[in-house]
Amino acid sequence: MSTQAQQPMVSIVSVNYDQPEVTCEMLESLRKVAYPNFETLIVDNGSPTKSPDIIRENYPEVELIISDKNLGFAGGNNIALKQAKGDYVLLLNNDTEVRPDFLDSLVELMESDKKIGIASSKLLYFYEDNVIQYAGTSPINPITSRGKHYGNKEIDKGQFDEVTETFYPHGACMMIRKSVLEELGLLYEGYFLYYEEYDFSERVRQAGYKIYFQPNSSIFHKESISTGKNSTLKTYYLNRNRLLFLRRNVEGMTFYLAMTYFFIISFPKNTIKHLFNKAHLSALYKGVFWNFYNHNIHKNEQI
Repeated sequence: MSTQAQQPMVSIVSVNYDQPEVTCEMLESLRKVAYPNFETLIVDNGSPTKSPDIIRENYPEVELIISDKNLGFAGGNNIALKQAKGDYVLLLNNDTEVRPDFLDSLVELMESDKKIGIASSKLLYFYEDNVIQYAGTSPINPITSRGKHYGNKEIDKGQFDEVTETFYPHGACMMIRKSVLEELGLLYEGYFLYYEEYDFSERVRQAGYKIYFQPNSSIFHKESISTGKNSTLKTYYLNRNRLLFLRRNVEGMTFYLAMTYFFIISFPKNTIKHLFNKAHLSALYKGVFWNFYNHNIHKNEQI
């Protein structure tokens, strides 16, 4: 095995929000990781009720950073990204558990080609038996804003075991070349929740870097523990940020076609979907109209 000094350093970054027990389960799995050269940084994102002290007490090897307020996914991660010492940074959701060998193949892939800016692992559903959540993505249709995760809800039979270039990473586990972060800047904080990895990926691709799926690295994802499978928070931010993403990343006639599709098809469809659920209907409308109240956000704004 290579020595620590010979292996590139990886900074594993994760955000905790009122889930110290869940975060500790992730950290326990990281203790079994075979890769010899990594640091772990946990940002407590202004947890309102549950103290993160058990993280510090049980995992003294971890750098615990306390934020006074909840800065969202990008804002929380950005605090740690500014302090990360690694050649590579791995954004890892706190609601995941990893296999001992999950880092090795990610680093090997990144080392093989300096033009790879981001690589993501295969994601499996934690509470299912060998069921895939993510094995790469299709491109997002610029008009309908729709794409798909390959392999989602399929039994893993090795059908996605080829290392491939892909369109988007998965935010639950994505390795970023540190030099790319230094070149392009940190994650855009305007989304707060959802779409951050898509937005960053657009910047990465436009700068000439590639995004890869590494199936030889796999992790287990406890999907939607943070926000709930059907939360009003999710309804609000998915609709708010779908429009914000279009505003930041789509131009010209395609932008107007995408907006037409949203307001003629998607918005009415979602209105009908939530018609008899006042809380979700309110979240939908608040998310959409947020974009009208905040119409002056610039495409190249990075904070």
